[in-house]
Amino acid sequence: MKTWKIVTIVGVALVSIALVTASAVAFMGGRGIYAPSGVQTGTPYGANSGAINSYGGFGGMMGGGMMGGGYANNYGATTGGYGMGCRGLNGYVGTLVPSNGAQLTINDAVGIAERYVGSLTNKDLAVDEVEEYTQNFYVLVKEVSTGRGAFELLINKYTGTISPEMGPNMMWNTKYSMMTSGMMGWITGTTTTPMTVTSDQAKADAQAFLNVNYPGTTVGSVDVFYGYYHIDVLQGGNTYGMLSVNGYTGQVWYHTWHGAFIQALEL
Repeated sequence: MKTWKIVTIVGVALVSIALVTASAVAFMGGRGIYAPSGVQTGTPYGANSGAINSYGGFGGMMGGGMMGGGYANNYGATTGGYGMGCRGLNGYVGTLVPSNGAQLTINDAVGIAERYVGSLTNKDLAVDEVEEYTQNFYVLVKEVSTGRGAFELLINKYTGTISPEMGPNMMWNTKYSMMTSGMMGWITGTTTTPMTVTSDQAKADAQAFLNVNYPGTTVGSVDVFYGYYHIDVLQGGNTYGMLSVNGYTGQVWYHTWHGAFIQALEL
């Protein structure tokens, strides 16, 4: 092969890697990842022990770019798919969409979430809880047979559009994420690999993060997902927000995209 061909091929490969990396960095927002002292930190996030990493604003992959019309995943949706060989939401929209600019109610969100989950080919899934925040509705979906967290969804409060939650739900979920193919090494385990971080250790790591970044808040209930823990954050005994802890590294990822908590319905 001629030298110029080799150079061209290498150049194209480097550009491709740069584009994927740029999209990944654009994907991540908020306060980033916290790596507790003594845990593995050799992940793509490059977190330093006890440090907070910021990755700029939320956009790129989600903001009308690579996945602007909807987000692909392995949820087994029958409503279409998007890229990477995964079947998923592709901008799934609930049947109730306000025409006057009014916000949906939490009961509207419950209906949208249940209709969507009911449309999936995987019938072992059910909506467990819907929470309303100032910026969106959050939906927690569990496996009926195991009681384990399956995946998390967001619903637009004005349009009713439902989509996978960004962050740990997409980057750490070892069973239901589009990243389970190992893209860029974000997934740190497999569906059958036991998590090395216990629930108690996850709570301790979460509290250490909160003590530094959200003084006065405490950890609440814990839901176990495939590859990570979902933990409620409390202030004065009331729901304040939520975060996730990687089940293999102990890294903490606070969910900064919800806004202020309003109310919740457990189903």
